[in-house]
Formats: sequence, structure tokens, C-alpha cells
Amino acid sequence: MLSLPVLLISMLLFLVLFFGIGFLLNMLLRMSWIMAIIYPLVCIFIIDDVRFIQYFQNPGESFAELGNKITSLALADLLILSFGLIGAILAGVTIKMLRKRGYQMF
Repeated sequence: MLSLPVLLISMLLFLVLFFGIGFLLNMLLRMSWIMAIIYPLVCIFIIDDVRFIQYFQNPGESFAELGNKITSLALADLLILSFGLIGAILAGVTIKMLRKRGYQMF
């Protein structure tokens, strides 16, 4: 059970962390939505304990276990992960706005 200050700080950290990573990736790769596309994979790696190769070697069991893990997430976990997604989307929006206004990043 997370206390409220820990939850709020975790949500803010995920927002800032994925905004920063997304902003840098968008700037370097010149693809505005790269982190928003990659973020679900990052969430799967955070949530699941199955090795990546198992999704190809034993997909039925691996995806079933992933589904069980996702449905058993607590509300706090969902909030923290959703704020990471919001940060990734905000990075894409920010890069789009900056490019539209004439700023050339790399």
C-alpha cells in the first residue's frame, strides 16, 4: 500500500522521466511520436517477469501470464504508468509545437 505522498511523487517522476526521454528521442530521431509508440513495450517490460524471447517461443502461455499481470495491477500502479504515457504524449506535443514555431532541433 502506497502512501499518498509516495504515489504523487511517483506519478510526477514518471511524467517527468518519460517526458524527458521522449523529448530527447523525438529531437534526435526527428519522429514526434516515437516514445508514445514505444511506451507500451516499456510498460510490458516493467509489468511482466517473462523474458522477451518467451513471447516468441511460447506465446500462448506468455501472453496469458501478461494478461493476468495487467488485470491484477493496483490502482496506484495504473496511475503511475498512465502518467508515464501522458509524459510521452506531452513530449510529442511539445516537439510538434516547437517545430511548428520554427525551432530546428538537430
